[in-house]
Amino acid sequence: MKGTLIGPKLRAWWFYKQGLDGRLSGKSAAEVLEQTGWARSIGGVNPYLTLLARAGIGREAAEEAVARLEIHELPCARGCTYVVPASDFALALRVGQGFGTEADMKTARKLGVTDDEVRALSASVLNALEQGPMNPDQLRDSAGSQVRNLGAEGKKKGLTTTLPLALGQLQSSGEIRRIPMSGRLDQQRYEYAAWQPNPLAASSLSPEEAYTELARCFFSWIGPATVAEFQWFSGLGAKAARAAVEPLQLQALGGGGTIQKITDDYDAFQAYQPPREPKYVLVSSLDGIMHLRRDLGGLLAPEDVTRQVFGEKGLTELGSLSDPTSHVILDRGRLIGLWEYDTVSEAIAWTAFAPRNAELEKAVKKTEAFVRDELGDARSFSLDSPKSRGPRIAELRRTGGGGD
Repeated sequence: MKGTLIGPKLRAWWFYKQGLDGRLSGKSAAEVLEQTGWARSIGGVNPYLTLLARAGIGREAAEEAVARLEIHELPCARGCTYVVPASDFALALRVGQGFGTEADMKTARKLGVTDDEVRALSASVLNALEQGPMNPDQLRDSAGSQVRNLGAEGKKKGLTTTLPLALGQLQSSGEIRRIPMSGRLDQQRYEYAAWQPNPLAASSLSPEEAYTELARCFFSWIGPATVAEFQWFSGLGAKAARAAVEPLQLQALGGGGTIQKITDDYDAFQAYQPPREPKYVLVSSLDGIMHLRRDLGGLLAPEDVTRQVFGEKGLTELGSLSDPTSHVILDRGRLIGLWEYDTVSEAIAWTAFAPRNAELEKAVKKTEAFVRDELGDARSFSLDSPKSRGPRIAELRRTGGGGD
């Protein structure tokens, strides 16, 4: 969605649609995710910051919602994991089928693993879980010789044993669910439990109907957007993505190939007036306002496109990135700054592209206190570490001076 269409109004509209303007204050975690979209989870802080930024939900309340199965982490779009509200469990599972699990099976078959072998192991896992939740070591012990070590060749291909194949297929089919062992959404150590009733048991959606429903959700969460952006999010091919979107009869908006979900939304956007006063929010590098469309450039003011930021290979232009390399600061949808959490000083290091003021400083301090007091760190993903983000923190301090 490039061109003259993108400006302050559209950025502010996305900000509004994503609930970052404060309109969702007091809503539950499930309501936030229903209205603004599933929160990408990859062992990082995004689920927590998603709920905090939109509704002021803290860590304890978020984890209580997980414990009550009001929200849950599932393999869904493109086979990737997201934290999803209960109302979307069946849909999320349906649109995730056929991605990661099938790719793993193709690899396993080359190593001599048969489908019957994995089915037998899956049955053994389900039988073991009748006794209650178990971690992978306990399941491996319970299944005994049915878990096969795939040796050095398997290790090179990312499959040490056959157990992950069974666990992946059982999760995808809704037979089991994985539970964070510490209750935390920003770590990747799990137990597994039988899921009863299976969320898919009451779902009659065909694959085609499921993807059309996913498209309906997608454009509700982050419209206007392009079919190509939905295609990326869904993992579908171009033809299948167009077929999924077609029943929605989306209206075109402007000349950039953008489309909007329904007439009511179209009219609402036309009448929408962006707020005059700044609204500062700190979100993660995987926040839905960027991640759903995967269009970082759409949130940049023209003068920030060529701004130099610290990327994977040193300094690079901000506008050249598909995803931000640090967490971001937003003002009414415009990306106005970057931030990281420094565990040594227990402070946020940040830089801003707009003038600093008391309200911006207050927003930084609010998020800083949340990370320090409730989370302890703000990893972007599971392999992010205080050491690995050291160069980014140093560059943020050099350009912005935040978090000294």
